[in-house]
Amino acid sequence: MANVELGGGGASSSGEGGQLYAGREKIYPKEAHGQFRTIKWIVMAVTLGIYYLLPFVRWDRGPYLPDQAVLIDLPARRFYFFFLEIWPQEFYYVTGLLVLAALALFLVTSVAGRVWCGYTCPQTVWTDLMIAVERFWQGDRNARLKLDKHPWSFETLRKKGATHLTWLAIAIATGGAWVFYFADAPTLARQLVTFEAPAAAYFFIGLFTLTTYVLGGIAREQVCIYMCPWPRIQGAMFDRDSLLISYRAWRGEPHGPHKAGQSWEGRGDCIDCHQCVAVCPTGIDIRDGAQLECIQCALCIDACDEIMDKVGRPRGLIAYDTIRNLDAGAESAEPLRLLRPRVLLYAGAIALVGLIMVVALMMRPDLDVNVLHDRNPLYVKLSDGGVRNGYEVKILNKQYVPRAFKLSVDGLPDASVQMIGHEGGIVPVPPDKLQAVKLYVTLDKAGVRALPEQATPFKFVVTNIATGERTEHNATFQGPPKGGPAR
Repeated sequence: MANVELGGGGASSSGEGGQLYAGREKIYPKEAHGQFRTIKWIVMAVTLGIYYLLPFVRWDRGPYLPDQAVLIDLPARRFYFFFLEIWPQEFYYVTGLLVLAALALFLVTSVAGRVWCGYTCPQTVWTDLMIAVERFWQGDRNARLKLDKHPWSFETLRKKGATHLTWLAIAIATGGAWVFYFADAPTLARQLVTFEAPAAAYFFIGLFTLTTYVLGGIAREQVCIYMCPWPRIQGAMFDRDSLLISYRAWRGEPHGPHKAGQSWEGRGDCIDCHQCVAVCPTGIDIRDGAQLECIQCALCIDACDEIMDKVGRPRGLIAYDTIRNLDAGAESAEPLRLLRPRVLLYAGAIALVGLIMVVALMMRPDLDVNVLHDRNPLYVKLSDGGVRNGYEVKILNKQYVPRAFKLSVDGLPDASVQMIGHEGGIVPVPPDKLQAVKLYVTLDKAGVRALPEQATPFKFVVTNIATGERTEHNATFQGPPKGGPAR
C-alpha cells in the first residue's frame, strides 16, 4: 500500500514498543517524462497564468465604472466578471455558478476519476510548482535523497536556503495576486510597493503567503491524504465503468526483475522497477490497486511506458482503465461506456441549471424598484381630515449611463405626491447606482372616505423619461380604521 504514514507522536498500539502513529516518511518524487507530464505542465502554466494575470486584464464598462475585468468590489458591494455584474440581491447567480461547478466535478469524476485532483486542483498545481523549484535547486530524486542524508554544510545550506526563499517568493506572489481581485490591481500594486496600501491588504498577503508556503512547500501530499475531504467523497461518484489509473495485473503478473535476453514466457510484463512509485507525488504503489492517496495524476503511466519502451514491451501496463475491464482481463475488454445513468443524470442537471441561469440573465431587468412604507407612524391624520403616508422609494439603475425617472401613483384617485428634494417628481439616478427618495402620498378628507378598506393597495409607477418605459411596484396606503377613530 502507500508508504506514507500518519505523522505524530509515539503511542503503544499492539505489543511492547509498537506505535499507533509513525512519523512522516518524506517523499522525493522523481521527475517524469511523457504525455501526461507534458499535459500537467501546460495546465500548470495556463492556470497559474490566469490566476496571476487576470486582475490586470481590463474591460471597458464606460466612464463611471471600474475597468478591471474581474473585480470583487466590497465597498460598492459589486462583483464584476467581464460583461456580468452581480449585485448583492443577485447572489443567486453566484450560487448557480457554484452548483454548476459542483455538478461538473461530479460528472468529470464519474467519467474519469480524480482528474480534477491530478491536474487542476490548486493544491496540486502549487505543489507541482514547489517540487519543480526544489528540483531546480537541489536536483532530482537521488540528489535530494543524498542531500538530506549529507551532514549540514555550506552547499546544503545554499541549496535548501535558495529553495525556501524561492518558495516564499512564490507564496508572496500568490498572496499578492489574491488581494488584487478586491481592488484596482495596478493602483494597489503601486500602493503595496510604496507602503501606502490598507493594512488589510498586507494582512491577507501575509495570510496567503503563509498558507501557500506551508501547504504547497512543506505539507504537500499530507494535504491530499489527510486534510482534503474529496478523496473520502469521490468514491461515491465512481462505478465499474469509470476510467481510473489502473495497474493491469492480468498483464503484469507474475512480476519480477528481468534481464536482457531473458524470455518473457510464463511471467508478466512488470519488471518490478518501482519507477511508478518513484514518480508518485503521494508515494503509493499503484500495483496495490485503487487507493485513497492516488490523485490520478497519471505520472505513473508515463514512468511505466518509458520502462516498457526500454524493455521492448507494449505500453499500457499502467493506464486509464475501468474496473469492468480489469476484472474481465485482456480477452473481454469493452469500449468505454459514456452514456450511463449517473453520467446522464449529472449532464442533465448541468444542462437544467445552465438553462435556468441563461434564461434568468436574459430576463434580468436593468431597473429595480423597492418601496418601504414608514412603520411608525403608519399614517398621519391631517388637520383638514386628510391622511398622509410616508414612503422611501429606492431606484436601482443597472445601466452604465445616467437616467432620469418620473414618480407617480396609480390606483389612488386624487392622491397628491410630495417628494423631498426632487421638485417636479423627476429623480435623476447616476449609472450603476441606487437612489433613495423620501416621499409622502396624501389623500384629502373625501379621498379617505372613499377608500374601500383600511389598507388600500395601489402602485408606484416609475417612468423612464427618455424612453417612456414604465416600471410598477405594488404598495399599500394605510388609512384610519373604518368606523373607528383615526389614530
